[in-house]
Amino acid sequence: MQETIALVDDDRNILASVSIALEAEGFKVRTYNDGAEALRGIAASPVDLAVLDIKMPRMDGMELLGHLRKASNLPVIFLTSKDDEIDEVLGLRMGADDYITKPFSQRLLIERIRALLRREKGGDDGVPGSAGAEAPILRGDLTLDPARHLCTWKEGRVNLTVTEFLILKALALRPGHVKNRDQLMDAAYGESIYVDDRTIDSHIKRLRKKFRDADDDFQQIETLYGVGYRYREQ
Repeated sequence: MQETIALVDDDRNILASVSIALEAEGFKVRTYNDGAEALRGIAASPVDLAVLDIKMPRMDGMELLGHLRKASNLPVIFLTSKDDEIDEVLGLRMGADDYITKPFSQRLLIERIRALLRREKGGDDGVPGSAGAEAPILRGDLTLDPARHLCTWKEGRVNLTVTEFLILKALALRPGHVKNRDQLMDAAYGESIYVDDRTIDSHIKRLRKKFRDADDDFQQIETLYGVGYRYREQ
């Protein structure tokens, strides 16, 4: 079944180029110029995922997300300006699933969309043992299932954004081995995308908070100051 994406941005060039790229990948796309228009459209005809610009006239992405979250858990990806870390943090706290900074790679956005849709479907297209499916990663109390985009700690689910999942996966694949920020950027964003060091630090901070909300004693993600991060060996 063809999935539908709502693309909301006041930049008509982005609406045109991204919608063409998404349609070429087999998605249906509905485009909106502002949050108010998008809210009406999504309420009248639900979509499978929304990509929202944060800064828009009439109703910005933050306000739109607040309205959407009152009615559904629709997967949401924010598009943010390069230096708007505060917006990124607020957006994730409000319930966005991920964010991508402008200028962005359309391929990166498509990969994020596919990963979120797989998570929402419970990994129907990537069950363990099927051809091409990644095997779950087991590290003591941690289980990461890339095929389903599922993370559990002591058998309780921990809801991670796509970026958080990819960073944790990069660390958990080789416990005890240090990953510097550049390596974690590549794992989460791809080698062609640059993000500030602080962005990786912010993701790590949110990862720790989510696990400590589930378990006060969680200490598995270690910081080596001036070097990077590692997942503690059992």
